[in-house]
Amino acid sequence: MPAIERDVRIRLAQQELPAMTTANSAISTLTNTTAPYPWLIADIGGSNARFGWVAASGAGITHVQTLAVSDFATPIAASEAYLQRLQQQTGTTYQAPRCAAFAVATAVGQDQISFTNSHWSFSQATVKAALQLDRFIVLNDFEALALSLPCLNAAQVRAHDALPQHTGTLAVVGPGTGLGVGSVIETRHGWIAIPGEGGHATLAASDDFEASVLAHARAEFSHVSAERLLSGIGMPVLYRAVARTLYETPQELSTEQIVERGLSGQDTVCAKTLDCFCALLGSFCGSIALTVGARSGLYIGGGIVPRLGDYFFQSRFRTQFEAKGRLHPYLQQIPTALIIDTLAALSGAAFAIEQSEV
Repeated sequence: MPAIERDVRIRLAQQELPAMTTANSAISTLTNTTAPYPWLIADIGGSNARFGWVAASGAGITHVQTLAVSDFATPIAASEAYLQRLQQQTGTTYQAPRCAAFAVATAVGQDQISFTNSHWSFSQATVKAALQLDRFIVLNDFEALALSLPCLNAAQVRAHDALPQHTGTLAVVGPGTGLGVGSVIETRHGWIAIPGEGGHATLAASDDFEASVLAHARAEFSHVSAERLLSGIGMPVLYRAVARTLYETPQELSTEQIVERGLSGQDTVCAKTLDCFCALLGSFCGSIALTVGARSGLYIGGGIVPRLGDYFFQSRFRTQFEAKGRLHPYLQQIPTALIIDTLAALSGAAFAIEQSEV
């Protein structure tokens, strides 16, 4: 294995360890396959790559680590750093991975994978050869997250009211570094995920204030997609547009600063930005639920909304989710819930390996 930089900063998300039990209970019901073990699984976003390990059938996800994408030139280097650390932890019991599944925050379908919101780019054939894998699967990160939805339980989510039902069609929308969208449908052959790039669909306004916000955003970008405003990279764009709509001069603020100031209530523009964010997200999610027919439930994933805590559940999200005119009764019956288990997409990636046997 090639030498790894000494100053690798491997970030372990503090919330991942409590979440591991619920994720493992889900994955243990999925990993009954002839795909050779052990498995390397990864959930790779624009900012972080979360790696996990499935040692044997029913073993669950273990040795979860989060690595910063910016610390590595390629996903091969990040994988090797993870595997080197894993080898140090497991010692003589270490076995090199036989299969791997990478859930990636970009479109898939070709051998060459290029990330939308990071510098990473790789050839699937090159990764498979470099890691000496028998089988290598690449799927969209929200395809993986969608595959995890039917196994989520009450401990892994926080619902607005009723929990989503694990039947029919489910959808997930996730504001993270970018904005992911996915859905999963129940068939007689099992659950099938439907990947897509819904985050790049054009965002619509629901009132005059939002129309003004979008007009200001269009002064910066000719196409204002949902991701342009409803994501980590989009929050500062939304903030600037809200400030100009309020006839205020925007400051240079990061997403973290906007969220912190908005939740404190001491910054009027940031507070209005969070209000607008939740309302626009609710309206967009309602449109997704209508489009895919997600009558059994819509989940919110990604890393931004969990930071909002109770604010999100007290926001206009649910009101705007249902505000679809004549279809209000249709949306009113659809449950919505926030995914709080950070390992959900990893279990979906492992499920993809199992499905590859079918």
